[in-house]
Amino acid sequence: MSEKKQKRSFVSEMLYNNPVFGLYLGICSSLAITTTLNNAIGMGIAVIVVLVLSNIVVSLLAPITPDEIHIPVYIVIIASLVTIVGMLMQAFTPQLFSALGAFIDLIVVNCIILGRAEAYASKNNVLDSAKDGLMMGLSYTFSLIAMSFIRQLLGTGVLSMSNPMTNAEIFSLRLIPEGYEIGIFTQQTGAFLTFAILAAAVTAYKNANDKKEVAKQKAKEAQA
Repeated sequence: MSEKKQKRSFVSEMLYNNPVFGLYLGICSSLAITTTLNNAIGMGIAVIVVLVLSNIVVSLLAPITPDEIHIPVYIVIIASLVTIVGMLMQAFTPQLFSALGAFIDLIVVNCIILGRAEAYASKNNVLDSAKDGLMMGLSYTFSLIAMSFIRQLLGTGVLSMSNPMTNAEIFSLRLIPEGYEIGIFTQQTGAFLTFAILAAAVTAYKNANDKKEVAKQKAKEAQA
C-alpha cells in the first residue's frame, strides 16, 4: 500500500468514520466526561481496550454462535471485559475510576462497541477485527481529547494533567488569565456547544474534501 493510501485510510477512520463527530455514536459519555484531559484519556484507553478485545473474541466466536442469540452473546462478552477493565481501574487508578463513575459500566451499552462487534468483527478475521477496534478506539479517544482540550482550556483557563496512578501532577499551564475564563464550558451547555462546533467542522472538512474528489474525477473523465 502506498504512503498516500495509508494517509487517506487514516483520515477516513479519524474523520470520515469518526464515531462521535461523524457517526454520532457514544455521545452521552463524550458530553459527560470531557471536562478534563485526564477523564478523556482514561475513558479513551478503557474503550480502546474493550473494543480491541471484544472484536477479537467476537471474531473468534462468531462462526459457532447461532444467529438467534448472537446479540446476547456479544453483550455478555463486552460486559465481562468492561467488568475486568473497571476492576483494574478501581484497583490501580481509583481517583480516575471515581471521576468517570457510572460511565465505565455504561461502556457495555456503548453503541460504538456493540456496533463494531455486529457490523465488522462478526464478519471478519481476528487480525482485521483487532485493527478495526484499535482504529475506532483511537478515533473515539481523539474526539474526547479534542472536546476536553477546548472545554478545560476555555472553562478554567488551565491545561493540566496528572498521573492517574499516583495523582502526581505532570503539568499545569495557565493559558488564559484569571477572570477571563468562560465558565459555561465546564457545564452541560458548554459540552453541547463544543460538540456542535467540532461536529460542524468535521462535516465542513468532509464536504470540502468530497467536492475536491468529485472535481478530480470529473477532470480525469474529461481527459479520457
